[in-house]
Formats: sequence, structure tokens, C-alpha cells
Amino acid sequence: MASVNKVILLGRLGRDPKTSDAQGLAICRLALATTRRYKGRDGEKKEETEWHNAVVFGRQAEVAQQYLVKGSEVYIEGRLRTHKYVGKKDSIE
Repeated sequence: MASVNKVILLGRLGRDPKTSDAQGLAICRLALATTRRYKGRDGEKKEETEWHNAVVFGRQAEVAQQYLVKGSEVYIEGRLRTHKYVGKKDSIE
């Protein structure tokens, strides 16, 4: 059976891109907000904002750092990858 892992996000940056370098490869981290507008059951307009963490590598990371700033509208297409967060309270010592 074939499978697909494709995500498209269109939203605005919540902060300036953060770029770092790992063994010669540029890595850029983005905080992206997407907003859904809809009418509730009571007929009132409502808004729901969702925050996404995106990572861009290589030349795309360099371009993102050069041209994007907080508030920029961006279109991101890629794959979804999830991680489990282990906080200090939950870590094994």
C-alpha cells in the first residue's frame, strides 16, 4: 500500500527566523501561525490560531534568513515529522 506525507502551510511568521550551522549545513527554524476563521453555532465569527514549528535546510535556510522577518507571509510545503518533548521534569538523570 502506498502512503503520502505532504503538508502545505500558508501563514505568518511569529518571530524572526533563527539560523544556525551544523557541519556546514545551514538550518533555519521558523515559527508559523495559521488562522482559521469560521462562524460558530451562535452565528458569531470566530478565529482559531494554530502555531507550527518549521525547519528549513541548506540554501533554502539561507534565503529564508535573508528575506523573511517577523510578520512575513510564507508558504511552506514539505513533510510532517513529529517529536516527543521530554521536559526537565520528565527527563531521566
